[in-house]
Amino acid sequence: HKDRGLPQNVATGDVLLGLPSSGIHSNGFSLVRKLIEKANLDYESACPWDKSAGTVGDSLLIPTKIYVKCCLPLLQKQMLTGLAHITGGGLLENLPRSLPSSVKAEITGHPPLPNVFSWMKQTSGLDDHEMLRTFNCGIGMVLIVKKDAVDEAKALLRETGESVVYELGTLVDRQGSEEQVE
Repeated sequence: HKDRGLPQNVATGDVLLGLPSSGIHSNGFSLVRKLIEKANLDYESACPWDKSAGTVGDSLLIPTKIYVKCCLPLLQKQMLTGLAHITGGGLLENLPRSLPSSVKAEITGHPPLPNVFSWMKQTSGLDDHEMLRTFNCGIGMVLIVKKDAVDEAKALLRETGESVVYELGTLVDRQGSEEQVE
């Protein structure tokens, strides 16, 4: 239905819900390869950020999570005003594509970095801003919902098997040329 395409009616007060990624997905691999080399590792090396993962290669090649199953019920109930798949460019470049220029995302509840991203941050020396501009940093999908629909949205997500849903923040008025994600 073309008339139900997203984003639609995204506004101040909407809430940002984050769904966890399954790993680095397929983004930032050029940098990841350089970091592995810098750390004198290869894909057969024991994984330094997750001892249970086996090798570096096993950890990095965890399949990309697909979000259709969990998002479809919310789309069908017209509960979403927007969606942002956090791919190359991270949260800072992907979320603004779903936002009108009059609002910005105020991120107040980003979860701690998963171990693989903590290792990459430490090894690379990237600051938080660059990490969020390069990698998904543990958030693979952002759902934009009206404040009064948050509880129902979380319940539907749990019914589809999403045991973890982060309240990342809210949309607020944007002044002039402020960044769209803070």
